[in-house]
Amino acid sequence: MDRRELAKIYLALQTLEDVELRTAYLVARYLDVTNHRKPRTVWVRNWLTLRPEHGAYSQLLDMLRLEDVVSFKNFLRLSPELFAEMRDRLTPRLRKYDTWWRKSLEVGLKLAITLRYVATGDSYHSLMYMFYVPHNSISIIVREVCTAICEEYGDETISNPTTPEEWKEIANRFGARWNFHNTIGALDGKHIRIRCPPNSGSEYFNYKGFFSVALLALVDADYRFRWVDIGAPGAASDAQIWNRSTLKEAVDDENLGLPKPQPLPGTDRPVPYFIIADSAFALKTTLMKPFCARELSHEERIFNSRLSRARRVVEDAHGILASRFRCMLTQMLQRPETVTNIVMACVILHNILRQRIPGEQNQLLDREDAQRNIIPGEWRQDTNMQDMEQRLVGNHTTRVAKLQRMYLKEYYDTVGAVGWQNRMVEL
Repeated sequence: MDRRELAKIYLALQTLEDVELRTAYLVARYLDVTNHRKPRTVWVRNWLTLRPEHGAYSQLLDMLRLEDVVSFKNFLRLSPELFAEMRDRLTPRLRKYDTWWRKSLEVGLKLAITLRYVATGDSYHSLMYMFYVPHNSISIIVREVCTAICEEYGDETISNPTTPEEWKEIANRFGARWNFHNTIGALDGKHIRIRCPPNSGSEYFNYKGFFSVALLALVDADYRFRWVDIGAPGAASDAQIWNRSTLKEAVDDENLGLPKPQPLPGTDRPVPYFIIADSAFALKTTLMKPFCARELSHEERIFNSRLSRARRVVEDAHGILASRFRCMLTQMLQRPETVTNIVMACVILHNILRQRIPGEQNQLLDREDAQRNIIPGEWRQDTNMQDMEQRLVGNHTTRVAKLQRMYLKEYYDTVGAVGWQNRMVEL
């Protein structure tokens, strides 16, 4: 049956209301079109079959592993030992079996392709010519490997403490390292640029003028991500995302396992444990932010300086993350749910590196000299993710929270003062 006969049948069916006949025509039309498709000239391009002889995984990585470990780590952001460990742990989740048609790709090859993508943000076509793997296969590989990383390592690398003793350990680190006591984490958000999703309107269009998804994170004193919320549309502010988050709900309902209020060093008045954040968030007894008045007193400026110094850990954590996994500095072309998966895998890899080899990333961090002057980290010299909009939503500041901040202001100007703080305010 040719196309002219099918058209005549369709015209004859226009006067009928029989759904089955119309459906039969559409099926026949589909079969006719597919039968006239141009047949494939080749099943696999010949040069792709040369993967074992010329692909980066079987040639370059083996050479770097044996002769130049530093370059291996620069290429994949992992040491050969950590790469081998991840390959072995992910094999049960990623292994596929050979068929009569083709051999399956090695798990190590899939992991190397994904790590190279998140390290550079290269296009799938560019990776195709490096690893001798088709770009459409790479799009599936990246998604599958990131999912496997999240499932395998997620629970052990990104988790909030569940007991008061564990929260106290985090607070003690903030007190010892950043001179800001009773702090359980620093909160901040960033935009991750994406391509406009289909039929999304302005939902993902942020106030900076591009499409994005949001990454809101709680970071401890050692630059580790303790909680993340990824994937919210870019049009939302970080305060909106926080107000809808499960973590805020747990904090408000006192289901987070926080310890009971404890006195600050040198005092006897109990103070609740709290998160520190910027001025976009609502002031709570469990969330402290800077004073926002135009004309600040000397004590308020000291408080803001001390809080800003402690909150710098979350800025550094975001900076390290983007500098090491540069796919987050590009416009990510995947759908938002895939972008969320990739970014979560990057956060997990960041935490693994902070746990295993924290010293390797120290050159990226902000540092302080002997006089407490800030030496900007290397991540600040490069392009970085855009900050979230500081638009306050649902400002239900309580009188108790204001009194708590006033007490902290007085504490850091008297009992909790350090010798260098006045000089830092006067700069």
